[in-house]
Amino acid sequence: MFKFEILKKDNGTNSRLARMHTAHGAVDTPAFMPVATQGAVKALSPDEVADMGFQMVIVNAYHMFLRPGHKTVRELGGLHGFMHWDKPVTTDSGGYQVLSLAKSRKIKDGGILFRSHLDGTEHFLTPELAIEVQQDLGADIMMCLDECPPFPSTEEYMKTSVALTTAWAGLCKKAKTHSEKALFGIVQGGVYPKLRERSALELADIGFDGYSLGGLGVGEDQSSTYDTTELTLSFLPQEKPRYLMGLGNPEDIVTAVSQGVDLFDCVIPTRNARNGTLFTSRGKLVIKNARYAKDERPLDESCECYTCRTFSRAYLRHLFIAKEILVLRLLTLHNLSFYAELMRNIRNSIAQENFSNLLSSVQSLGGNEEN
Repeated sequence: MFKFEILKKDNGTNSRLARMHTAHGAVDTPAFMPVATQGAVKALSPDEVADMGFQMVIVNAYHMFLRPGHKTVRELGGLHGFMHWDKPVTTDSGGYQVLSLAKSRKIKDGGILFRSHLDGTEHFLTPELAIEVQQDLGADIMMCLDECPPFPSTEEYMKTSVALTTAWAGLCKKAKTHSEKALFGIVQGGVYPKLRERSALELADIGFDGYSLGGLGVGEDQSSTYDTTELTLSFLPQEKPRYLMGLGNPEDIVTAVSQGVDLFDCVIPTRNARNGTLFTSRGKLVIKNARYAKDERPLDESCECYTCRTFSRAYLRHLFIAKEILVLRLLTLHNLSFYAELMRNIRNSIAQENFSNLLSSVQSLGGNEEN
């Protein structure tokens, strides 16, 4: 049975230390979930992800629905058996694909009609099917099907979107049959305060195990993201977990934690690694830059990951320029290790009542390249 317990609250901010209990183990929050879109964290094995300290990953139900199919995954032991990952799994319902696949879908009252990006076949994703898929996949935490509008969208369009998201959330809750699995409602409303309030209150009235903040980080400016997050959280139940979907820059994470967010996911650490951008304690590092051609230092002298313990910047730059496959693994190992350490530091700082100091230090790095 899913359970969320708040262990400690920070005096100077709205951050909190908590623990989620699921059928596949506990997750200490604030937590970051590496993205395993198609059942794998790109370039890494499940054991490597677990060894870094991550207690949960997120898998995209839309992609698993199309390939290899949710019923196939169910027959092969669900995501846990299929992936050989014995810890908790969250699934995204596919609502974000409504936004990202805008050219090949049509939104109807009953669901989303779309064409597969793989073979062009037509599918109709309903709230009921979204729950069926996620339950068959064996997710510990499932998401309601929502409509994620693009930015910018008119207030009139957003009103319709919020109404649809609320209606679908109610249908998702009715369709859920596995009591041990958690179901999160997703708050929409863009950057319109009244619509965010309406969406949050309507979902809270339906009642869910947790609440996700969707539709942010899709083009609005950073201050609007922060203001909308803070406003939305003020209308959600304090005793339930809150998940900010898709935002993952370190400064965004610590700011959102200070506002009261518990869960995060983002492709930033893994995608940036594959593109040669690394996170360090001194700022970002772009490994392809010529300045690192003879640099014997590790990526981050403060990092204890395998990559930093073993290889120089010069060697990693050589691998990247030569397009060696090994570099994708080594850089991904480093970036996710950085995120794992960031989340540990966040939790420890809340426990030790000095989170405000961590907040200031991470925010000061911003997006600048290390000096």
